[in-house]
Amino acid sequence: MQVTAFDVVIVGGGLAGLALACALRDARLKIALVENRAPTRAAGWDARVYAVSPANAAFLQKAGVWKHLDSERIAPINAMQIHGDGGAQLDFSAYETGVSTLGWILESSLMACELWENVKRQGNLTLFCPASPAAIEMTADTARLTLNDGQRLTARLLVGADGRDSWVRETLGLTAINTPYGEMGLVANFECAIPHRGIARQWFRDDGVLAWLPLPGNRISVVWSTPDAHAKSLLALPADELSIQVGAAGNHELGLLKQLTPAAAFPLRLMRVPRTIAPRLALIGDAAHGIHPLSGHGINLGYQDAQALAELLLTTPEWQDIGNERLLRRYQRARREETVLMQTTTHTLRRLFSENLPGLKPLRNFGMNLTNRLPVIKNRLVRYALGI
Repeated sequence: MQVTAFDVVIVGGGLAGLALACALRDARLKIALVENRAPTRAAGWDARVYAVSPANAAFLQKAGVWKHLDSERIAPINAMQIHGDGGAQLDFSAYETGVSTLGWILESSLMACELWENVKRQGNLTLFCPASPAAIEMTADTARLTLNDGQRLTARLLVGADGRDSWVRETLGLTAINTPYGEMGLVANFECAIPHRGIARQWFRDDGVLAWLPLPGNRISVVWSTPDAHAKSLLALPADELSIQVGAAGNHELGLLKQLTPAAAFPLRLMRVPRTIAPRLALIGDAAHGIHPLSGHGINLGYQDAQALAELLLTTPEWQDIGNERLLRRYQRARREETVLMQTTTHTLRRLFSENLPGLKPLRNFGMNLTNRLPVIKNRLVRYALGI
């Protein structure tokens, strides 16, 4: 079978892989994207949502995607309220920070489908779908990829964007260090009786971390990170019972809740990947890292991976080898600090609020209240999270 040569082959058509492809739309590069299944819109409202920071909204705008998203399906975050497990509270607001919004809540499928439509129209990209990789051979000057239907592709650079259980990463022997939390992230959408006013709410509770994220209209998306047994018991509840449980866990702040989408749950784990590059290989998105969802930064890290790698490829002279490991180390260094910081911060917070050592509960709540009374520190924290 004929071999087709490309400059960049991206394996994985999730959000990070698609964003990288879109960011390279004006590059003088021949690109291939390999994905097994095209994204589809969820019926009604997608229960899987993401918080997108202003910095990443700007990245998606530059990549030609943001302006095409349905604005009626996007909810701005005007403020955040974070509640400790002992009466403490930490508040952030866009107004106090001097920005128009702290971010936006978007459905995963909304972003995925719009990114997909963009790559379908992209002149320098060939889409292989449905297709999945079957074999990889790495040589000094090329990466050779064989697909499940026998097609063979070569690339100067292979990008693994194929998720947490990355086939590319495992096949090429890059180590992933997994730390299971023994928790699941339960997600579902609800209609609320009281308007949420664009406020994202989060509670650190004895049974995990509960987040209420604003959706357009009187709707919220709920993410409850909780021990496996509790998550399974919640999943087994009928809709009206789950609505009562979720409302009570959030102190009924938005009145009566009515479940809009079936609940789903996924296991949570911290995943560290010490090396995210190798000769002719770069990992991005969930293939490169995994963090606890309490920060809401999972997809933001993935988009920043895509942006950093795209900028490297766009600024590399044509005569230079884009698969050279020394060049790719620049991408790895650019992304390591933020990734390690977010992983360490979320892991530490999760441990801090899950431990029941004597004296720890009042101490952590005192720290939260103290931070809330120090506007300079609060402002720096939120502006870092916004990418400002």
